[in-house]
Amino acid sequence: MKENIIPHTYQISAKDRKTANKHNSFLLWFTGLSGSGKSTIANVVEQKLHSKGIKTYTLDGDNIRKGINNDLTFSPEDRTENIRRIAEISNLMVDAGMVVLAAFVSPYKKDRENIKSIVKDVNFVEIYINTSVEECERRDVKGLYKKARAGEIKNMTGISAPYEEPEHPDIEIKTENESIENAVKSIVDYITPKLKLKK
Repeated sequence: MKENIIPHTYQISAKDRKTANKHNSFLLWFTGLSGSGKSTIANVVEQKLHSKGIKTYTLDGDNIRKGINNDLTFSPEDRTENIRRIAEISNLMVDAGMVVLAAFVSPYKKDRENIKSIVKDVNFVEIYINTSVEECERRDVKGLYKKARAGEIKNMTGISAPYEEPEHPDIEIKTENESIENAVKSIVDYITPKLKLKK
C-alpha cells in the first residue's frame, strides 16, 4: 500500500502560510497529571495569543477522545497511540501555520520524545505543569481520583499507572506556588521570540 502513496507537490508552503499569518508556528505541549492545571493554563495562554492576533488551536482530551481517538482505551499501548495521533494532527496544524496548544497527561517519556521527532525539535515546546498527586487529588475537578481509589477506573496516572516526569522541559510551572497569571506570563515571555519571523 505504502508504495502507492505518492506525495503531491503543492505550491503554497508552510513558509508562505507563516508569512501570511505574520508569525511562526509550533506546538506547545502541556504535560502533567490529571487536575494539574494543564487545560486551565493552556486556555489562558491561548486567550493572550489570540488577543495579539496569533492563529491558535487547542487540542485536549475532550476534542480528541470524543472524536478521532474514540476507539482507544487508557491501556499503555492505546495511550501511546493516542499521543502519536495527536502529534501527527499537531504536525499538520503547525504546517498550516498555527500555534497549537496540546494539553495531555502524556505520562511516558518515550511518547513525548516521539512527539518531538514528529513535529521536529524546533517546533516543540515542552511545558511541564508540575503539580503533586496529593494536590491534584485534593482538587479532583472531574472526580477521577475518587473513582480510581474506589477501583472504578483502572490505569489512572499517579494512582495505578506511572507518570514519568520530564527531565529537561522547556518550561516548568509549579502550580502550588505560582499563580495562573504568573504561569501564563512565563510561557508567553518564553515563546514571544519564537513567534517572530526571520527577515
